[in-house]
Amino acid sequence: MKASWKGAVIAQSDDTVVVEGNHYFPVAAIKQEHFEKSDKTTVCPWKGTANYYHVIVDGQKNADAAWYYATPKEAASEISNRVAFWRGVEVSA
Repeated sequence: MKASWKGAVIAQSDDTVVVEGNHYFPVAAIKQEHFEKSDKTTVCPWKGTANYYHVIVDGQKNADAAWYYATPKEAASEISNRVAFWRGVEVSA
């Protein structure tokens, strides 16, 4: 699977985990130069607290377009150390 935005591949891996229709990529599969930590957090009752990254390509920022669970609840342990995408980031095979 690969994740891309504005024509740039920002993550790629054959080892994604699908939860609620979202592909979670291993942290090691993301291209760090396209990510900037965000202060945003949200809470999911069964996964825990999500943290966000801004996705940056050619100086353009897609705010909070990637998220991860730094310490997921036990029910969501399979997404530990993984990142998922939304807000126009295309995930494809």
